Amino acid sequence: LSPDGSVFYVADMSSNGVWLIDGESLRVLRFLPTGAGAHGLYPSRDDRFLYVTNRAAGSISVISFAKRRIVKTWHIPGGGSPDMGNVSANGNVLWLTGRWNGVVYAIDVRNWRLLAKIPVGAGPHGLCVWPQPGRYSLGHTGILR
Repeated sequence: LSPDGSVFYVADMSSNGVWLIDGESLRVLRFLPTGAGAHGLYPSRDDRFLYVTNRAAGSISVISFAKRRIVKTWHIPGGGSPDMGNVSANGNVLWLTGRWNGVVYAIDVRNWRLLAKIPVGAGPHGLCVWPQPGRYSLGHTGILR
């Protein structure tokens, strides 16, 4: 959900992108192609951006809430499968599982640098990062508003 509550962002793995849905009328506003296997949605702590994990593309797309468009796409160095996770409490690190690579990624979102690729075993499909701001869960892994 956008910070002002006016737009729902819905990841669609089959269509490889994100649907923008009007929060009041529930009508489709548009579709943003982000990358193959669009899956996880994580708002930045300052509510300026939405990080979209594109599992099959090995990338993360950054959507500007203000512009409602993609402002950056970053690829995991050496390839990867970014999946589920969340943003650190200070907003500096995006923690994500690497679903098909058996790792957890720590990504510095201030300069888009891979801080760590931590081996964790086969098929990690969720990562809890707490504390999270917000009062109501919107589902998935720690998506709250």
